[in-house]
Amino acid sequence: MAARLVIAITTADVGARITTRRRVPEGFRDAVGILESWDDGVLRVRKRDGTLVEISEETLVAAKVVPAAPPRPER
Repeated sequence: MAARLVIAITTADVGARITTRRRVPEGFRDAVGILESWDDGVLRVRKRDGTLVEISEETLVAAKVVPAAPPRPER
């Protein structure tokens, strides 16, 4: 059974934690983080490590809102 790829986010989800899958020359790449903005066909996702990923809307093949990340264990 094949997985169904769905884009289930909109610009109204800015500020939410999302997961994305996009096409890249090597195949696919995923990014999980906070959707900081979605302007002029470019999504900007801030990952947990602080890096900002810019994703062209045209390359997006799947995306959805996901729950907040679980807390990291204390060291």
